[in-house]
Amino acid sequence: METGAASCSRLLGLQLLLGLLVVGGLEWGAAAAHHPAHLDFEEKYFAQWLDHFNFQTFPNQTFTQRYLVTEKFWKRGKGPLFFYTGNEGDIWAFALNSGFILELAALQDALVVFAEHRYYGKSLPFGEASLERVNVGLLSIEQALADYAVLITELLQHYGGMLSAYMRMKFPNLVAGALAASAPLYAVAGLGDPSQFFKDVTADFHNCNPQCAQAVREAFRQIMDLYRAGGYKKISKAMSTCEVLSSQKDVYQLFGFLRNAFTMLAMMDYPYKTDFMGHLPANPVKARAAGQQGSGRFLGRRKPPSPLRCGH
Repeated sequence: METGAASCSRLLGLQLLLGLLVVGGLEWGAAAAHHPAHLDFEEKYFAQWLDHFNFQTFPNQTFTQRYLVTEKFWKRGKGPLFFYTGNEGDIWAFALNSGFILELAALQDALVVFAEHRYYGKSLPFGEASLERVNVGLLSIEQALADYAVLITELLQHYGGMLSAYMRMKFPNLVAGALAASAPLYAVAGLGDPSQFFKDVTADFHNCNPQCAQAVREAFRQIMDLYRAGGYKKISKAMSTCEVLSSQKDVYQLFGFLRNAFTMLAMMDYPYKTDFMGHLPANPVKARAAGQQGSGRFLGRRKPPSPLRCGH
């Protein structure tokens, strides 16, 4: 039978995969800004240091960092802290589409915190001027990691997956485990196969329908053949582009849009319907691959795709 010490060790040693950190049992309390209805989260704000490493440029200056918290499953003084290291987006978008973290919290009696990444959502160091060139120098992994370390320390006293893994490595005194899904640590470090991510995307579609991946390859080949033959108008008509393609740059940009569409489906291949990065059904890769006939005649189909958006 598991002892209390073994149970605590199991909780603290939980090796997790998705922008999620695990911190040991804690006592904590803080005033809430307001109480949104979604998922029992409270939206709170924290006075975060503007620059953690240069106190001459911005001496003692802070900005308001937003974070979300729910105590719904927490057993105070016993349960761990599940800390989601927000990445590039509004923190509510991640909180509303990461239900499995709440499922884990229910099992582990955990306090759940979703922290927003600086320069995103409402966590803007310089307000509306945050993205002006003169103000973007404080947007870095190092600053973001320090933000999370300071916030965790504050919670204990009172960018997605990669950031979680980095937090575990850089601050092992604070973080007991990290769940770093979709975290290309080896690729960023220049290790491993740089194309592995896209191989995994291809494998996702292939596993749902072996004909799908080959049909997509054939469609890209058709577009490239038309490009080499100067068939810009035919490509533009088939893909319903806003303007007629006229250069290699235009075609490669089209390739980028098409690649990102498949990539996004693979990234958002959740087993339930989401509105995270778009309106997607449950298992969107399976839903899309199931409709692929395997003919490869992508440019010859009767109904063209919806027009690409212009001016965005």
